Amino acid sequence: MPAMTPPARRAVEPVVERLRREPALLNGLTAWRRVPARPAVCAPWPAGVDPRLLAALAGRGIREPYGHQAQAIAAALEGRHVVVVTGTASGKTLCYNVPVLTALLADPQARALYLFPTKALTQDQAAALDALLEAAEAELPVHTYDGDTEAEARPRVRSRARVLLTNPDMLHTGILPHHTKWAAFFRGLRYVVLDELHTYRGVFGSHMANVLRRLQRVCRFYGAAPCFICCSATVANPAQLAEGLIGQPVTVVDDDGAPHGERHILFYNPPIVDHELGIRRSPLLEGRGLAARLIGAGLQTIVFTRARVATEVLLTYLQSDAERNGWGPRTVRGYRGGYLAEERRAVERGLRQGAVRGVVATNALELGVDIGELAAVVMVGYPGTVASTWQQMGRAGRRRGSSLAVLVAGGSPLDQYIVGHPEYFFGRSPEHALLDADNPLILLGHLACAAFELPFAEGETYGGRDVAAHLALLEQEGLLHRAAGVTYWLGQQYPAESVSLRAAGMDVFVIAEEGSGRTVGKVERYAAPSLIHEGAIYLHEGQSYQVSRLDWEGRRATVAPVQVDYYTEASTSSSVEVMEERAQARAGPPEAGRGGAGIGWGAVRVTSVTSAYRKVRLFTHENLGWGMIDLPEQQMETVGTWLWFPPETAAPLVAEGVLSPEVRFDRGPNWAEMRRRARERDGCRCRHCGAPERPDREHDVHHVRPFREFGYVPGVNDHYLAANQLGNLVTLCRGCHWRADGAQMPGGALAGLAHALGNVAPLFLMCDPRDIGVVAEVRSSHTGGPTVTVYDRVAGGIGLSQQLYAIQRQVLEAAGTLVAACTCQAGCPACIGPALEQGKNTKEHVLRLVQAALE
Repeated sequence: MPAMTPPARRAVEPVVERLRREPALLNGLTAWRRVPARPAVCAPWPAGVDPRLLAALAGRGIREPYGHQAQAIAAALEGRHVVVVTGTASGKTLCYNVPVLTALLADPQARALYLFPTKALTQDQAAALDALLEAAEAELPVHTYDGDTEAEARPRVRSRARVLLTNPDMLHTGILPHHTKWAAFFRGLRYVVLDELHTYRGVFGSHMANVLRRLQRVCRFYGAAPCFICCSATVANPAQLAEGLIGQPVTVVDDDGAPHGERHILFYNPPIVDHELGIRRSPLLEGRGLAARLIGAGLQTIVFTRARVATEVLLTYLQSDAERNGWGPRTVRGYRGGYLAEERRAVERGLRQGAVRGVVATNALELGVDIGELAAVVMVGYPGTVASTWQQMGRAGRRRGSSLAVLVAGGSPLDQYIVGHPEYFFGRSPEHALLDADNPLILLGHLACAAFELPFAEGETYGGRDVAAHLALLEQEGLLHRAAGVTYWLGQQYPAESVSLRAAGMDVFVIAEEGSGRTVGKVERYAAPSLIHEGAIYLHEGQSYQVSRLDWEGRRATVAPVQVDYYTEASTSSSVEVMEERAQARAGPPEAGRGGAGIGWGAVRVTSVTSAYRKVRLFTHENLGWGMIDLPEQQMETVGTWLWFPPETAAPLVAEGVLSPEVRFDRGPNWAEMRRRARERDGCRCRHCGAPERPDREHDVHHVRPFREFGYVPGVNDHYLAANQLGNLVTLCRGCHWRADGAQMPGGALAGLAHALGNVAPLFLMCDPRDIGVVAEVRSSHTGGPTVTVYDRVAGGIGLSQQLYAIQRQVLEAAGTLVAACTCQAGCPACIGPALEQGKNTKEHVLRLVQAALE
């Protein structure tokens, strides 16, 4: 086969025209959007920029900046805090490098701190800085400082660095606790750069805000007040996010003046292979075929996947395609976390030079690493947020020439909503990046770290708030000591080591690799039963690990890396108790009066029991089997928002058969007696597995014919007598009861609505679906009616439920649209969950609930 023309010289347009003639592709397309090319909007350089930098940039062909660059540089040179919110490849790096280097070249004592979320991005930016300084014929020590920095090199970095590039974890554990070794650096700190600001949200963002509070506290101690320059992908609330992180007012720069070439954006939904269940062909296989055609046509292509396992599988497929089609050795490469730094650099270099024609990557390449200008992007699965999707698409055709971006949808509700409603995506991003720096558990951990770094003076505030009560609590725990109005650290341990930036609270489980003992990750106690039970597949940066042992008392899970084609999903039964209602309203419009559903928001206590898990095949969502979990009940105090149907709304829905008249926990006045007799008859042993009762928990008693089928209505009939006959009762342990109920318990319209809401909400909250929990109750102890509660799956909350309360109507409408557009017949995992009520159209009932809620 003749050698391929170098990718850089291959045009996208002929390939696009061929795609327009492919019936199989066209049949699955839900959108083909052409984004026209846009010219640059430039402006003069602001006054005061160092002439050496201007000369160096002119030598690279940059004679004047884009409009947003000029605006950001001017604001930063004036000492204003700035947040730049523009597209991928818009030259955000220049927005901070120019003012920072100008200040440092003018003042030999000035220093700058650059914070990046990944090592790859840190190394890339260090190389860019060195190249710019070399072109400017200026000497300025630029150093990276992270876990890979050799111990013998660290003193030199501390004494010499004028520009220090690091990451949040190293700042948290390796720099701030040892600030006395960095005294000269902090004394001269003029600028702090926060790149990829949108990644600092949720729990991580709440921790990051406290790390930055500690940073500014140490800076004040040394007499410094640095200016912050922040850069972010598009989010709905850039000012709120930046100000929440740094605690200072910011100037927003969002008028993007950068040019970009013409871009073709395609949304593709794989064909359905099971119409009844709504199962579609694997997006991995569809993505493989599409990527092979693009690479074979000479387009340099990047394929994004959402997990390491998928990356390696797809890489294997495409490398076999390369060998079969004669593309040449090592023309298709992989790129993900876990690769050696030299391997990643080689791939980046190969992409820039054109030797690498295709790369399969996780989101490690989503951020601003320099890989040149590619022609095509294939995204296998929705990346999770609109911001991430635009970033991944922006990796192709960055400034010149046409490019192609294709989203191949998976079967999840998020994917199906996006691909089915492209207008949602192409409108302005509705996502809010949320954090809560004052989450009590997160705050307490960082106050301990701050006290270790510097004593707290009498009346000293932290993050602008009075923390005397929090310090007193830490003093009661024996961690602090107060004398003469000053509060000192007294603990024996080094507090930063016990505060993970990715978990709320300090009661966490360590996940250690079998054999090496290497720490893979940490999870909070509340999440441990569902994430790291024995047999669980724990996913970390895309790598799959299987939990072989969980030491509950020792707070330690032992895991081993595995290559499997499934993940595990724990079944948790939860109940919600409202502790304090802080707000209430109606879901419908104000003119609706007393109609529709009610909504509320406040503090809640969630009690959860995790009793079993299932194995789910990747991409197809097939159920591969079950396993049992036997762990203690968990309680968590957090915040939640609830949607409930008052009597005037619920009564007609019950009459229509949309809502069940059953009161879930009322089994009739003789239930306690009949339950006792059934247990005694069975010798207090599980009739299925023979397990005896534990001292701390009685076994359950199960209705062989479901209780609901008897039609018992309290105060109306006595059908409970037939339902509770001993012949219809069997004693089961918790695990066996869960399996028995799981096979026959109907999802119902209320559970279907909860499923849809829980899967649509992350689109608006810019969070992972696992960051929230959803509970459906036929009769809530707080509202007294059918209720769906969505809560922050973080102790104390991080602001997700409060935001959801504010946009409840919008999310309800989106949930209804998702269900209505799904092609399944009666319900599937992509809309309301599996349809378990035989003979009923649960989908129609869910849509009726949405309609009733909004009336």
